[in-house]
Amino acid sequence: MAKIQMFKGYQGDAPVPKPAEPVQPNIVTVKDGVPVKYPDCDGVGVRVVHPANPKAPARNMGLVMFFVPPHVSLDPGCHYTEECYVILKGQGVMTLAGKKVPVKAGMFVHLPSWCEHGIENTGDETLEVLICTSPPNP
Repeated sequence: MAKIQMFKGYQGDAPVPKPAEPVQPNIVTVKDGVPVKYPDCDGVGVRVVHPANPKAPARNMGLVMFFVPPHVSLDPGCHYTEECYVILKGQGVMTLAGKKVPVKAGMFVHLPSWCEHGIENTGDETLEVLICTSPPNP
């Protein structure tokens, strides 16, 4: 197990100035999100925290819930955005840089920029994946 590190907090000049008035959070659910269809895939994404969602219009990140029914896949591809796939429910296989890797609930898959990736639900229940993207995808 890794040694526990002390949290140091943010240091240096903030890239975004602090406003004079308190900033209010956006509290949303998946039902508040904006559905999105991926090409050649029968899974559905929901942009929960994303510039496209007026209820949680993030500028520098995107959080998408991806629902992949059994036996459905999203073909491998790559892009310049950095991502993390968090497998919340179910199991499947991800194609990562040309290799098939089994994934299941509780796993985090960090994808650096331009890392080839795709996903397939090989289980009997809907695969639920939280996709965190920075910067947000278009």
